[in-house]
Amino acid sequence: MTKQLQPWKVGCAHAGHIRASVRFRLLSLGSASPNHSSPLIQFIRGEGKDHRGRTLDEVLAMDDFWLEHTHDYVQWLFPLPEPSRANPMAPVLTMADIERFRKDSALREQHREALDRMLRFFGLIRRRGLVEPLHALNPKEHIWLKAGGHNHLRITRIIRSFHYCQQPVLARRLQSAFISIGQSQGYVGEQTIGYWLRATD
Repeated sequence: MTKQLQPWKVGCAHAGHIRASVRFRLLSLGSASPNHSSPLIQFIRGEGKDHRGRTLDEVLAMDDFWLEHTHDYVQWLFPLPEPSRANPMAPVLTMADIERFRKDSALREQHREALDRMLRFFGLIRRRGLVEPLHALNPKEHIWLKAGGHNHLRITRIIRSFHYCQQPVLARRLQSAFISIGQSQGYVGEQTIGYWLRATD
């Protein structure tokens, strides 16, 4: 059985009782062998489907309204080493998965493509290695700039996922950009900033 990472300790706003899907956890653990990719890796490569039968390309082609109001895809795009509270059918990132990310540059590129779609959703763009605001960025249309909301949890997940999935420099750039832009062009509170700061611990 593949060894699991210890869960990251989060505060009360991000924590709570986490209910895992035994079915998907066992599938992820059992599949992540040297000769067989896990369902998560297959999905991010564009070769597999998530628990609802969606491919990576299909998810990334969805419009902003769908991305805002659908809550069971982000765990597939940005996996973590603990079960998801919001989506018990989501896979859990294993040590074997992390090793795949380390070895496979194409897999890391696919991960960045997922990021770029979410950055557009947030009103941001990744350009020349930096994460910058688009001209249309505003709190009315990009609600992550408001004082609270579920997108703050998504952003924490995204930063952490790149930290775990062998792209720590990008994780820190995301962290810096979200904190800076969230404070200078929005109303993101200190508690959320604290979670984002600890996302690369």
